[in-house]
Amino acid sequence: MRIAMIGSGYVGLVSGACFSEFGVEVVCMDKDAGKIERLRRGEIPIFEPGLEALVKSNVEGGRLSFTTDLAAAMKGADAVFIAVGTPSRRGDGHADLSYVYQVAKDIAGVMDHYTVVVTKSTVPVGTGREVQRIIREARPDAEFDVVSNPEFLREGSAINDFMRPDRVVIGAESDRAREMMRKLYRVLYIIETPILFTNRETSELIKYAGNAFLATKITFINEIADLCEKVGADVHDVAKGIGLDGRIGKKFLHPGPGYGGSCFPKDTLALTKTAQDYNSPIRIVETVAQVNDERKVRMAMKIITACGGSVRGKTIAILGLTFKPNTDDMRDSPSLDIIPALQTAGATVRVFDPEGMHEAQKMLPGAVFCKDAYDAMEGADAAAIVTEWNQFRALDLKRVKTLLKSPIIVDMRNIYTPADMLAAGFQYTCIGRPSAALGSN
Repeated sequence: MRIAMIGSGYVGLVSGACFSEFGVEVVCMDKDAGKIERLRRGEIPIFEPGLEALVKSNVEGGRLSFTTDLAAAMKGADAVFIAVGTPSRRGDGHADLSYVYQVAKDIAGVMDHYTVVVTKSTVPVGTGREVQRIIREARPDAEFDVVSNPEFLREGSAINDFMRPDRVVIGAESDRAREMMRKLYRVLYIIETPILFTNRETSELIKYAGNAFLATKITFINEIADLCEKVGADVHDVAKGIGLDGRIGKKFLHPGPGYGGSCFPKDTLALTKTAQDYNSPIRIVETVAQVNDERKVRMAMKIITACGGSVRGKTIAILGLTFKPNTDDMRDSPSLDIIPALQTAGATVRVFDPEGMHEAQKMLPGAVFCKDAYDAMEGADAAAIVTEWNQFRALDLKRVKTLLKSPIIVDMRNIYTPADMLAAGFQYTCIGRPSAALGSN
């Protein structure tokens, strides 16, 4: 089989590389000539563990290639995937579908045989129907079907998520399109991956509903963590106690500074806007988004409180800038709220992240970018762990104590234990555990 992947960003590049690993001939197309040239040189524009090696092996195997020419990409293709961005639209929070619709117009202009057009981008309900209308209006004579096939890739583990997914969701309206998608995912049929066929609208909604539910779980445990600090309970034990209930499950019950990234913030917002448009508001998700936004700002106050109520004239070290480890993605990261709030409060902020420094420099003016975690902490009045990178899990605490002016650590990911930190002589603030509630913050 041969497919074209339109858009060579995170979703398009990972999906294209993984399909080529399945033995499919894949051409990734992007209008950004600089990006395509870098990819042809073997330079990967995003950080994702294992992706560079996967791209390299499939390029060398002749199954994966890159182009800026849409007609060349679609020549002989059985399916063309739309994998362009759908950011929140400025002003109203709806998903910006202008890139998706432009690609639909472009596809119509070069389509010359039956083609399955697949929306891989995260799109609101009704987008597939509109893509079909756009193509049909431009090409009344064309033979094609439009299919919804949402991605469920977690940054940092995207390749495994694609190769061994929990499920594949395909929204298709014709037997011909369904059969084409079955052939494309044949490898996953062999390993008995659940593949759910639905109509397009259902498929589109599954993606948003799934992300909204996970965002709700994160926000729920964060609010429970706040209550734990007030009453002297341990949020980790609470999470374990409820997570052992099979109806709830243990995943996404880890307290922290709030969710971020490329999906949850924009998808929860887009879902609530769509629901409002259909006069079926989803109040729970609206509240989740509001609470999460407020939480990120409150995390700066947690640091200020740990420093005695003021950080004016003080230096704060921030360890971790990306919204999660094993990615360079800074989109809606809690650090983008925490650091400016500290700066506004009069602090100098020294920062380090293993992969996010390049992107962060564009977003955090005035921050001091350091070569490693210890460099960031040298001479600082306090340090805060914002992202749980593995290299922060085993810091040399004796060295840390000599570097900091005051032995103050704010651990927003609970990667250390209160007993160990107190024994090491630190004033330790964490999230939702008794030590924080009983006076260490």
